[in-house]
Amino acid sequence: MAEPITIATWPFGRTAVETAMKLLAKGEPALDAALAGAQAVEDDTSIRNSVGFGSLPDRLGRLTLDACVMDGRTLACGAVACVEHIKHPAALARRVMEKTPHVLLVGEGAKWFALQQGFPLEVPYTAESIKEWLESHPDKKKPDAKDKAPVRADGASSINVDEFNHDTVTVLSLDKKGHLGGVCTTSGLGYKLPGRVGDSPIIGAGLYVDDLAGAAGATGVGEEIIRIGGSLFIAEQLRAGKSPQEACELACKRANAASGRRGVHPARVAFLALDPKGNVGAACTEKTGFKYAVGRGDKVELLTAKEIGPQA
Repeated sequence: MAEPITIATWPFGRTAVETAMKLLAKGEPALDAALAGAQAVEDDTSIRNSVGFGSLPDRLGRLTLDACVMDGRTLACGAVACVEHIKHPAALARRVMEKTPHVLLVGEGAKWFALQQGFPLEVPYTAESIKEWLESHPDKKKPDAKDKAPVRADGASSINVDEFNHDTVTVLSLDKKGHLGGVCTTSGLGYKLPGRVGDSPIIGAGLYVDDLAGAAGATGVGEEIIRIGGSLFIAEQLRAGKSPQEACELACKRANAASGRRGVHPARVAFLALDPKGNVGAACTEKTGFKYAVGRGDKVELLTAKEIGPQA
């Protein structure tokens, strides 16, 4: 019998880990626990710049959510992207996995499916998030040099990813039977262009889970994670015999190299990994300030990931 464990991204991941560990202690499956943990974060409207209702909307003021789930036993997976007015996108992603032959539903189609599955339409905004959007919207800033977002070598505005400006909760669990499950859920980057989808709902980018290799998840600038197939890359490193820590560090090096090829430094990504034996790993690129929560038994701790610079 395996020792249950859950890991999750960022300091608010502690909420996810505490929720998941209670279910794992009762013998619940890994995916059920990870989903409950992720949903606890989705329900916390105080997290205004990353996950769930009350988060920062896109440039048009619309809040759209993305999520995916994956079961390590069977490789079953489901995802939704650009969903409006549905409070629990991770639960909806699981319905896609269980009730359809598809993996990913998006936009109005995903919302239609949610209604068919009995999900209510809800208002996703809070007074605080609307106020912040009105005050901080990049298109509303004065054309003063100090107010402009830095422009990277590829022409895109740079996006800071740190403890106070991030975009995702990824939850990875190992249950008593030795099975793995994972969930990734997000509101995406604040002030994103309408229709933008990052890595979080993409299997192999923001999440990948396989009992025969391990589980991996990502957070940060989704475009950089997608470019390297971050989570699948880590899972394949685990399959080849690398430790979770080694695999995460290799993924960061790969992201840095990919950014360097475009003349962009540094990459802004972070990764988590959990193998079938309960070993964990985490790494981030330079100046990311990535913290993650780990739960074993009755103990939940918040750890700081190792930073991997461009020349590492």
